[in-house]
Amino acid sequence: MTPERCILLIEDNPDDEALTRRAFAKNNITNPVIVAHDGAEALQYLFDDSNHVAGANRLPILTLLDLKLPKIDGLTVLRRLRADPRTKLLPVVILTSSGEQRDLVEGYGLGANSYIRKPVDFAQFMEAVRQLGLYWLVLNSPPPPTM
Repeated sequence: MTPERCILLIEDNPDDEALTRRAFAKNNITNPVIVAHDGAEALQYLFDDSNHVAGANRLPILTLLDLKLPKIDGLTVLRRLRADPRTKLLPVVILTSSGEQRDLVEGYGLGANSYIRKPVDFAQFMEAVRQLGLYWLVLNSPPPPTM
């Protein structure tokens, strides 16, 4: 029996983190959620072998990436994920409030699997999380770990 794979939420806004956790709970998404509050923390979680987390069995099944992050921005995080053979196939969904066309184009250009603009309305956010969970955690077949 394989252990339940975690979701990596890279989000600096505590309100958005709480909202996302609430939406997961209300939609019965029970995967453990690891939160990185900035880009540097996310990269450390994924690549620091000394913390014994970076092994293939500990890579998240899904990464939700905000773009506007302190220390290292989301697009730079994505660029580093795609440049490393251990994480180049890791499913990454950009979940951001940015509606900037250039962010969307650059995100996909760097290898994002999806780009979702955070709905302002809670009911719409709940529906977005429900669909996100259904697709990425139930229907999608993730690539095998490469580490």
